[in-house]
Amino acid sequence: MGVALSLGMMRISIVSTEESSKPSLRIEGRIVGDEAAELVSASVARLNASAPLTLDLSGVNFIDAVAARAVHALARDGAIVVGCSTFVDEILRAAATSEAAPTSDERSLVTALRRGDEVAFESVVRLYGGRMLAVARRMLRSEDDARDAVQEAFISAFKAIADFQGDARLSTWLHRIVVNAALMRLRRQRRKPEESIDDLLPHFDESGSWADVEQPCRTPFELLEQSETRAVVRECIDRLPDSYRSVLLLREIEELDTDETAAALGMSVPAVKTRLHRARQALRTLLLQRLAPASGGTEGHG
Repeated sequence: MGVALSLGMMRISIVSTEESSKPSLRIEGRIVGDEAAELVSASVARLNASAPLTLDLSGVNFIDAVAARAVHALARDGAIVVGCSTFVDEILRAAATSEAAPTSDERSLVTALRRGDEVAFESVVRLYGGRMLAVARRMLRSEDDARDAVQEAFISAFKAIADFQGDARLSTWLHRIVVNAALMRLRRQRRKPEESIDDLLPHFDESGSWADVEQPCRTPFELLEQSETRAVVRECIDRLPDSYRSVLLLREIEELDTDETAAALGMSVPAVKTRLHRARQALRTLLLQRLAPASGGTEGHG
């Protein structure tokens, strides 16, 4: 069952089912101009729920730059965007790229922060706290750890605001700081050697073919786009040792490039590439074990 709202050439359906408690918004038609603000309002209301929001854009046949920026902001706040056509995906990617340029309002906010304006500090927490918490939750398994990491990140950011050059968006700068805060907490939590993932890596027969694992028809991150398997993918990612999980999250989820990931983790670029490759292989094996039919010998992995 669901509730539908029509706005000009756009239709928003707030969908809920008895099978799943996760909120889902289905958008259809054209998303243009002021309608983007309505989309944000409807979506943010759902983001306040405890479960992550799924934003289904499979019914969208056109989206302009204003709406694309609104959708991209929701994704940064933790919404999961699925079902994009090639055209919509290209517009969303362009919106993500445009975030690199700071706005005049943002420059004014940074100036106020540098003056020690308390109202500006409160505005930053209100504007960016949600998306920073979403990042921390992806990196850390504990809700308390995620909230502590965000608090540490804000303290670090406010102390270092004089060093912010203003050549990138404030949100981008804060994103890197909360990622670093989460990584620091992960390092402090390591008390014992991590488990080996050798058993999850592919084994080859005499012909050079995989001996014990069928090749999947979809990659792990294609599976992440499917609502019915998203929880399984995230669960499998969480089963990886932190050193592999961190590389995978930074590269595939937080979308840092290889050089940025290496700098964040204090590793060499070749080491990042090797660890990412092994993490992807291990994740593929875990997914095959979880998603294979019950008769396929997955006992012990349910």
